[in-house]
Amino acid sequence: MNIRLGYVSISKTLNITCSKTITYSNFKKNNDLNKLDKIIIENLNNLEKIIDYNIKNNIHFYRLTSKLIPLATIDNIDFDYINKYKKYYQKIGQKINEHQIRIDVHPDQFCVLNSTKSEVVKNTHKILEYHYNILEALNIKDKVIILHVGSSVLGKENSIKRFINNFYKLPSHIRKCIVIENDDKIYNVLDCLNLCKQLNIPFILDYHHHICNSIDNIEDYLADIFNTWKYIPKIHFSSHKANTKKDFRSHHDYINIDDFIDFLNKIKGLNDNLDIMIEAKAKDEALFKLTRLLKYNNYKFIDETTFIN
Repeated sequence: MNIRLGYVSISKTLNITCSKTITYSNFKKNNDLNKLDKIIIENLNNLEKIIDYNIKNNIHFYRLTSKLIPLATIDNIDFDYINKYKKYYQKIGQKINEHQIRIDVHPDQFCVLNSTKSEVVKNTHKILEYHYNILEALNIKDKVIILHVGSSVLGKENSIKRFINNFYKLPSHIRKCIVIENDDKIYNVLDCLNLCKQLNIPFILDYHHHICNSIDNIEDYLADIFNTWKYIPKIHFSSHKANTKKDFRSHHDYINIDDFIDFLNKIKGLNDNLDIMIEAKAKDEALFKLTRLLKYNNYKFIDETTFIN
């Protein structure tokens, strides 16, 4: 099994961000579209620098920030965040596609498809459309938008029914992008796996969330989880910040190598290839620390971030 490692959004090595923003209140003071324009261009230029860094370091898997375009999903602010910046998207997307970097996105906690509040569901549609538009502008072929099941208001069973109902109200081009991730409190691996099978969409295993909200015998379900994908499956991996109840769900800066190797042993032989998104506070620094520890433990690397399990 060849495994590729990826990281989320910010490169600590470069120390730049493509998530620079402006608050709604500050923007509305002067309706300053020029300032907004400068921020968007800075974010896109920094994204290109991060993609160049990923190419140079053979990082094949990367999560795009959800905050690339500030204020894009605010109802009463209307501006062209696609066509106006087409040359930037095309240039970045060409690099991504030429070097076959896998890209995904994960909307924030305000994206709740199964909310009982109609205004939240309406805003969720807008958030999903925004993420789709960015992926489309970058010419990403296999578009992945990661969602949690969301709310548990009126009970888990009713909440799953709401998710299914609202899922089928989405435009078909959005539905094709949705993948579901288990969470650390409510919807466990079995809940999400069964839902994904019903909707015929991929399931992303978040292993840390599974540890927080566990089921018995996870090994019995790994093959089924991977088989929900029509192409290379992906999972999320992080380590808990501390053993206290307060910090156990929080992500550590780095990855616990013993826990990671234990997981690698669980998945050995299950698939030809797998992509693992490292969700650690230290971002790419955590990724490369993990690669050093894996090499120390005699794992064979094909390139800087790809190894054989």
